Amino acid sequence: MKRTLLLFALLIGMVSMNAQTKEELQTQKSEKQAIADAAQAEANALQAKINALPGWKKGAFGTIGGSLSNFSNWYAQDKPNNASGNIGFTVNAFANLIEDKFFWRNSLTTNLSWVKLDDKDNGTDDDNSFEPTTDVFNISSLYGRNIAKNIAVSALAEYRTTLLTNFNDPGYLDVGVGFTWTPIENLIVVIHPLNYNFVFADSNSVFESSLGAKIVADYTRQIGAFNFKTNLSAFQSYKSGDFSNWTWSNSFSYTLWKMIGVGFDFGLRSNKQEALNYALAQVPATATSFDDVDNDLQSYYTLGLSYKF
Repeated sequence: MKRTLLLFALLIGMVSMNAQTKEELQTQKSEKQAIADAAQAEANALQAKINALPGWKKGAFGTIGGSLSNFSNWYAQDKPNNASGNIGFTVNAFANLIEDKFFWRNSLTTNLSWVKLDDKDNGTDDDNSFEPTTDVFNISSLYGRNIAKNIAVSALAEYRTTLLTNFNDPGYLDVGVGFTWTPIENLIVVIHPLNYNFVFADSNSVFESSLGAKIVADYTRQIGAFNFKTNLSAFQSYKSGDFSNWTWSNSFSYTLWKMIGVGFDFGLRSNKQEALNYALAQVPATATSFDDVDNDLQSYYTLGLSYKF
C-alpha cells in the first residue's frame, strides 16, 4: 500500500513538473517571439530607408508552370491513346535609377508557354514539337525630370510584340512625352497627351500607325514573402477609336521555401486591329471591316511554381 501511494505521489509530481516546464517554455517562446518581431520591425524600417536612397534599384521574379500526361486505352475520351505536355514561364524584371532630380525606370515583362498533344492513333499529327500558345513580350523605358514633389515631365518608349510566332507582326512602339505622377510609393502613373503609336506589320491594310494619348499605370510591391505587379498600358488614338488598344497584365507570387513558391499571372487585352487581322485570316473570313468585327476581350493566365531571382 505504501509503495502504491509513493508511486502515485511520484506520478503526480512528474505531471506537475512537466506542466510547469511546458508553461515555462511557452513563456520563453512568447518572449523570444516578441524580441524577433521587434527586430523584424526595425529591419523593415531600415530597408525602407535603404529603398529611399538614391541609386539603382533592381529586381526580378517569375512563374514556371508545366505538366506531362500519358493515356493508354482510356476509352472515356476521344483520344484514348495520347501523350501531352505543356510548359510556360513568366519573367518580370526592373532596373530603376532614382535620383533627387530625375529618374529612369526600365521594365521587362514576358509570358511564354508551349503545348504538345500526340494522338498515338493518328499517324499524321505532329508528335514531336511543342506549339506556342501564350506569347507576350513588353519592354519599356521611362525618363523623367522632377518639377514638383510627385510630378515630373517625362518621356516614354514602350515596345510590345510576340517572340515565338509572328515576331514584330504586329509590333507596337509607343514614343511620347508628357507627365508622370507618383501619388504613393511604388505607384507610377504616366499621362502623355503627345504620343505616336508606331505599328509594324506585313498587313498594312489592317494595321495603321497614328497619333494619340498614352496612359500607363504601374504598381509593383513586395510585402514579406508576397510579390505582385499590376500594369495597365493604354493608347487612345486621335485618328480613330479602331486604332486604340489597351493591355492589363498582373503577376503574383508567394514564396514558400527559400526562393521557391507559387505564382499566378493573368492578363487582359483589347485591340480591334488584331481582331480584324485574325478574322480576315479565317476561311472563310468572319469579318471584312472594323464595323463588323467581333472585338472580343483577349485573356490569358498561368499558374505554377514561382522563383524569386
